[in-house]
Amino acid sequence: MSEPEYTAEGNTIGAIVYFSSASENTARFVANCHLQDEGINVYRIPLRPNEPELHVEEPYIIMVPTYGGGVAKKAVPVQVKKFLNNEQNRSYIRGVIASGNTNFGEAFCMAGDMIAAKCKVPFLYYFELMGTKEDVQKVRKGVVDFFNNQKLQAQNE
Repeated sequence: MSEPEYTAEGNTIGAIVYFSSASENTARFVANCHLQDEGINVYRIPLRPNEPELHVEEPYIIMVPTYGGGVAKKAVPVQVKKFLNNEQNRSYIRGVIASGNTNFGEAFCMAGDMIAAKCKVPFLYYFELMGTKEDVQKVRKGVVDFFNNQKLQAQNE
């Protein structure tokens, strides 16, 4: 199993796995969320092929930017496809958060739609580019609530 970029403080309740391009928009958004302070491990999917592969063995929400300028085939970054093509990594996905550019029109945040459909998990939230302070607050609260609800559901089964 890979080590988190940001390790959860206190009891771990879940994880975020994210991909960020060289623009670092998604990385800045994730850093601003301070999810590790809420018991969330934060993992980053490597940008370059020569970096070690990421292996996650705990329930996570994946956060991805949408690529391709509106072309569906190019919406999900190659690195994210590679990560999710690993059956073990894919087995732990519980939800999706996506970013995008409203200039993409109907393809805005399409990567989230595609991953959610393919992996049969909920598309939880979307935001534009680097997100707003409100997006950061909503994602921070939403991720914590999501994992707490997952825990409650598991206890009731």
